[in-house]
Amino acid sequence: MIDQTAAPAAIDRSSPQALALSGSWTARGLAAIEPQFDALSAPAAGAPTVDGSQIAALDTAGAWVLHQLLLRLGNGGPAAQIRGLRPEFAKLLAVVEDHVAEQAGHPAPAASPPPTALARVGRGAADAAGQAVAMLGFVGESAAAFAGTLAHPRRIRWRVILFNVRSAGFDALPIVGLLSFLLGIVIVYQGADQLRRYGANIFVVDLVGLSMLREFAPLITAIIVAGRSGSAYAAQIGTMAVTEEIDAMRTIGIKPLELLVLPKVAALLLALPLLTVFADVLGVCGGMIMARAQLGVGFGEFIDRFVKAVSPTAYLVGIGKAPAFAAIITTVGCFQGFQTKGGADSVGRQTTRSVVQSIFLVIVADALFSIAFSVLRL
Repeated sequence: MIDQTAAPAAIDRSSPQALALSGSWTARGLAAIEPQFDALSAPAAGAPTVDGSQIAALDTAGAWVLHQLLLRLGNGGPAAQIRGLRPEFAKLLAVVEDHVAEQAGHPAPAASPPPTALARVGRGAADAAGQAVAMLGFVGESAAAFAGTLAHPRRIRWRVILFNVRSAGFDALPIVGLLSFLLGIVIVYQGADQLRRYGANIFVVDLVGLSMLREFAPLITAIIVAGRSGSAYAAQIGTMAVTEEIDAMRTIGIKPLELLVLPKVAALLLALPLLTVFADVLGVCGGMIMARAQLGVGFGEFIDRFVKAVSPTAYLVGIGKAPAFAAIITTVGCFQGFQTKGGADSVGRQTTRSVVQSIFLVIVADALFSIAFSVLRL
């Protein structure tokens, strides 16, 4: 329908009631008729006759301009008729006319009103429920992959596990130790005035030992690891999802769960209890130093009282929380990484979501542990 050698489109108006169209009515040839088209007006009496026998080429752009020309010549009434048009050009013009008529009969839908507060709450609840169901499915898939790995121990990736132990455990020692040490100092500093007022300086040992070993050390360690390692898990897996590396793994027969999830779970299950023990030691040391400075409790007195005040049960309660916190952090971080879709903005969004959800679930789990231990009188 397009003749590259044809002359540009032209409109020849020999009389008010007769127009002759010629040339190439295509996207390339239409620029020449723009001034003529703008100056064109319909006759006062009736639509003129339009001769299209000299049109050498026609495409969809030219057919649309031709349709607009016929409408203008109709002067608000029926469009002017064109004669002498080639059959293939006439079919293309008919298709364009039908499409224009269809679009005119279906105006753009009106903008929907903003959702109400109740609708937003419902939508948020539905999204949260969908996320919970998807996470349960992810946990089930991970458990099945773990069972398959146990059935075939050769598939365990020890080097990947050791790498994650180093990155999530050993590399986190400085920040965990520093914050635990400062937390022990803060606990003693806040309780010193009250204990001094009643002459109960020695009970600062009970305060530091029980609070650090049972609650603060495992909780602050889990929060640090959630912000540090959980976000790294989500960002790593999310980036691999965006760059289609995970699809490439499936293509070559590598199961992403066995390579990306299970080693992280195993590594953090080992590293987080050890980090908690490290946090216990540094927190008690910070409290010991502050107790001597503020309350005059010497190191020897502190250690003697510590052995009597803190039972092995209190110590094991804090250590026992760490594996549960580790499972929460790795599950949420890896799940949000696999949920990444689109581009880099999705990676950042899912990483932020993983940190928020991990910390929230860790605190909820800690509260549930406290209730359960209270009922069990531990």
